Amino acid sequence: MPILTPDSATQFHGTTILCVRHGGRVVMAGDGQVSIGSTIMKRSARKVRRLHDNRVLAGFAGSTADAMTLFDKFEAKLQEFGGNLRRAAVELAKDWRTDRILRRLEAMLVVADRADALLLSGAGDVLEPDDGLIAIGSGGNFALAAARAMVRHNPDMKAREIAESAMKIAAEICVYTNDQLIIEELA
Repeated sequence: MPILTPDSATQFHGTTILCVRHGGRVVMAGDGQVSIGSTIMKRSARKVRRLHDNRVLAGFAGSTADAMTLFDKFEAKLQEFGGNLRRAAVELAKDWRTDRILRRLEAMLVVADRADALLLSGAGDVLEPDDGLIAIGSGGNFALAAARAMVRHNPDMKAREIAESAMKIAAEICVYTNDQLIIEELA
């Protein structure tokens, strides 16, 4: 089941990224599956990264080469704006939307630091969730729904436990998501 970007123009298959801000912690999880069509090409891809001296987490859904380009561009924006996540995100989104080459990139990013978590899209969107939970990719809605249920019904659950459990639920439902998770955490 594809996830649509906020502009409803592009569909991304083949990954799930979940960011959980809960209990003073920030956790980002990504599955490891890379699919081409209906074939699983790799089970252990790393779609979640630490940036800016390990103070920022970033995860991508979409084309791998495009995502790597966006990671590099976002890291440069973080450097340019002294690690200010919001400013770097807005500036990247502006470039992404207006640059002739960048606007062709097919990916979405979730970025987070200790203070903020944001979703960035090629449509120029920089979105902050109301509840501290963001998910993208083909299994994103499944992971998001599971994480919301856990937060609401077991508020004492740790952020990492929520992320891991929600991602495993998404992997049980979405054929483009596996249970080979990369989980990064900020205290």
